[in-house]
Amino acid sequence: MYSPYNSEKHENLKKRTKDFGLRVIRMWKSLPHNTLSEVLGKQLLRCATSVAANYRAACLAKSDPDFFHKIKICQEEADESCLWIEYIIEADILPESKLISLLDEAKQLTAIMTASAITVKRRIQSEKSAGKK
Repeated sequence: MYSPYNSEKHENLKKRTKDFGLRVIRMWKSLPHNTLSEVLGKQLLRCATSVAANYRAACLAKSDPDFFHKIKICQEEADESCLWIEYIIEADILPESKLISLLDEAKQLTAIMTASAITVKRRIQSEKSAGKK
């Protein structure tokens, strides 16, 4: 089945989001074994791996509105990943120097998902406007 969301650009982002999740899995394994680390770490683990899962679902979207809905979930999960990484840093669980690259990637993924949502929303609105004429 052909989908406009299965281009090389989307394949690269599928890999990037999966790699982000794998990096978080590796980081999670290095967290200290205490209640605070486990709670924050599991929250991060859930949302970071969810970015890739939901992006794959977005690439199978049946329409622009479907893609928009799914990409917004990716945006939310990537942004939430930023929050949990910030908590881990600010609670002195792991040093910022070990997480700065991961935080930067979470921020970049959030920005990419935001830009994608804006682009597809404009396309949806443009198609609606053209249909009214």
